[in-house]
Amino acid sequence: MRTAVVTVVHGRHDHLARQLAGLAAQTRPADDHVVVAMGDDGVAAVVGDRARVVDLPAGDRLPLAAARNAGAAAALDRGAGLLVFLDVDCIPAPVLLARYAAVAQDGVLDSGPVTYLPPAPDYDLAALPTLADPHPARPAPPDGEVWPAADHRLFWSLSFALTAATWTRLDGFCTEYAGYGGEDTDFAETAHAAGVPLRWVGGAAAFHQHHPVSRPPVEHLSDVLANGAVFARRWGWWPMQGWLEAFQERGLVRRAGEDWVAV
Repeated sequence: MRTAVVTVVHGRHDHLARQLAGLAAQTRPADDHVVVAMGDDGVAAVVGDRARVVDLPAGDRLPLAAARNAGAAAALDRGAGLLVFLDVDCIPAPVLLARYAAVAQDGVLDSGPVTYLPPAPDYDLAALPTLADPHPARPAPPDGEVWPAADHRLFWSLSFALTAATWTRLDGFCTEYAGYGGEDTDFAETAHAAGVPLRWVGGAAAFHQHHPVSRPPVEHLSDVLANGAVFARRWGWWPMQGWLEAFQERGLVRRAGEDWVAV
């Protein structure tokens, strides 16, 4: 099965370079790597001849959903049978692609464990597996095991894989979303509604490079509200409840019936 990796990028050039190095060290190399540059002219210089770059204009709100769709379309045009999506911050373990490819089948959505790395001036790629400490809120099967997920809401878009047929069945990401938050939860809900189960794939590990974050992400408040409203209209409930409640505690948002609005 021809395997393609899709990465969407705006900035984070050092992170992208380390991901490219991790992909070069795969025991089962990718057949194609599509990097979608969202309003970022500097990506091509980082990538060189190691991947294909698709340029996508971007305004104030990054088109994350549309960018993933564009990357998938470019990969499918070259015959990809398996799509592996990696967040630009993620360095893949050497066997990530091999593990995803080994269990790939139509009609499922697969996700591997992700470890958040501590701050560092650089990372020793060979030593990353010794730092494995997957997120405590998500299952992390042993290498070689695949566990069915009980809750699609635990899906995240840092690292996941699905066949071309499954991608086509789900029709990609909803492009009503732009900016930060919500589009990956929507994708998982779409899979759930379509009867596509989520599975956790042991051994398909990725390592998330450190970058500063704010908790809650107050700089993305308007995106959270806009995307949350899209999600609520489509599915009948609001995602990102933890962030919304943290915003409420700070007096930044309030409830308006079943909705959330800025104060």
